[in-house]
Amino acid sequence: MDALRVVAAADGAAAPSAPAVEMFGSFILGGDEFALPALTIREVVNFPERITSVPLAPPYLAGMFTLRGSVIPVVSLARLFDPAAPGAEPTQKIAIIDYQDVQVGLLVHATGEILRVRPEQRSRLRYAEGSTQGVVAGTILLDEGRRLVQVLDIERLVHIENVPQVQSMRAAGAETRRQLRVVGERRHAISFRAAGARFAMEMKAIQEIVRVPDLTQTVLTSPLCLGRMHFRGQQVPVVDFAALSGGQGGEAGSEQRVLVAHIGDATVGFLVDAVESILHFTKEEVLPIPLLSKARSAMFAGCVARSGEEDVILLDHEGIFSRSEIGEMDVGHRNLYPAEAAKAGAAAHQRAGRKVYLSFRVGELFALELKQVREIIDHGGDISHPPGMPDYLCGVLNLRQQLISLVDLRRLYGMPAGEGGGKVLVIERGEERYGLVVDAVCDIVTIDDGKRYATPSLMKKTDEQCLSGESSEVLEMPQADGSTHSTCLFDLERVIARITHVV
Repeated sequence: MDALRVVAAADGAAAPSAPAVEMFGSFILGGDEFALPALTIREVVNFPERITSVPLAPPYLAGMFTLRGSVIPVVSLARLFDPAAPGAEPTQKIAIIDYQDVQVGLLVHATGEILRVRPEQRSRLRYAEGSTQGVVAGTILLDEGRRLVQVLDIERLVHIENVPQVQSMRAAGAETRRQLRVVGERRHAISFRAAGARFAMEMKAIQEIVRVPDLTQTVLTSPLCLGRMHFRGQQVPVVDFAALSGGQGGEAGSEQRVLVAHIGDATVGFLVDAVESILHFTKEEVLPIPLLSKARSAMFAGCVARSGEEDVILLDHEGIFSRSEIGEMDVGHRNLYPAEAAKAGAAAHQRAGRKVYLSFRVGELFALELKQVREIIDHGGDISHPPGMPDYLCGVLNLRQQLISLVDLRRLYGMPAGEGGGKVLVIERGEERYGLVVDAVCDIVTIDDGKRYATPSLMKKTDEQCLSGESSEVLEMPQADGSTHSTCLFDLERVIARITHVV
C-alpha cells in the first residue's frame, strides 16, 4: 500500500532559527492524545446548547454555532478519521482554533495540558510521493518514550474554502459599527424549515407560498426536481429543498408548502417542510459562515444569530443553482409547454399590479398586506402582566429588548375565548409596537389588484363589536382546488385606532 506508506524523520538538532522549545496544547479523543501548536488554540468551550446542521457539509462537520458574534463550524476529529464514528455528544468539549483569522471548533472528549517540547522530542512525518496527505503531521515522545502524542497539521485539518469572503464580510461589518451610523436598511425574509435546519429567503425573491398541489411528472423529473405544478398559467418545476441542501425532508403533511420564487428570469417552486415566520434583519446582523466545502457554497449568504433564538441560515437566491441547472429546469419546461409559457409571459406584465398578503384566522378568515407585518412569533415567551392593564391586553412581551403590547383581538371585539396558543403578528406604528394575537396564520399569497374589491353591501356588518365589521374591502383569495374565497381585508389602521381609543 504505497499510497499509505509514511516515513518518520527525526528532526535531530534544531535549525539555528528554530526556537529551542515549542509550545503545544494537547487534548484527548478516545484513548489517543493529540496536539496543536498552542498559539493556534484560542480557547476551549463546553458543547453549546444549540448547534445548527450545515447543508451539504462533509460527514466530519458536526454543525455550527455562534460565539461572541462569529459563526464557528465544528469539526468532529473522530469522524475525520472514521466517517462511521458516533456523532457529537453534549459532554464533549470544543477547542476553538484560530486559522487565518477564522475560528473553527474541534470536537474532542477532553482537554489535556500545555506541553513544552524540545527539538529532540519531535519527529515529523514525510508522506511517500504521490500519496494522500493525512492530518497527522508528526509525533511527540514524552516520558522517555512511554507517552506518544500525535501532532495535527492545521492546514490539512481545517481547509476553509471561503476565507477571503469571510474576512471581507467581517471587515465590512466592523467598519459599519465603527462609523456609529443609524442601523442599516431593514431587510425582510421568509423563514422555513427543511432538512432539519432553519433557512430564510429574502421576500423580494418569493412570489407566493402555496399548499402542496398534485405534482405532474415530466421527462425532466430528477432527484432534485420532483415534477411540475400549474401556477398562474405556467408550468413551474418544483424542487425538493431537502435534496438540494443535502439532507432529508420531513414526512408529507399539512405543514409542507411550496415557495414559488423568481431566480433571474426563471420561476421555481421549492418544497419545504414548514413555513415559519417573517425574519427582519439588517446587513450588520448577517454573520459569514466559514465553509469547509465548495458544494453550492454560493447559495449561503450568511447566518442571522440572535440571543435565545435558533440560528437562521440566510440564502442567496441568485446563487442557489448553477446556470445549467436553471436552464435545464426552466427553459426545458418552457420548451415542453410553449402555450403555457406564452401565457406566463403575458402574466409577467401584470406583476407590477400585485401585492403579497398574509391570511390568518380570528374566528373567520382575514387577510393583511404582508409588508404591514414586522414579524410572526409564537404566543409565549417573556411576558409580564403590569397591574391595571385593559382587559384586552394579554401582557407586555420583551422581544429582543423591545417591549411589545400584546392585544387579544377576541377580547377587543367581545368574541368568545379561543382554544389557547395561537400566533402573534408584530406590527409597528411610530415608536409603538403591538402584537396582535390571532388563532392561526394560514398562507402567504400574491394577488392581483383586480381581485381586491369594496365590500359588497350584503357582506357588510353593522355591529361595531364585530372584527369583520372594521373591513371595507374584500379579497378573492385562491384556494388549493382552484376556487376562490371572499376574504375580509383586515383594516389595520381602524383596529389600531380602536386600540388607542380604548386606551
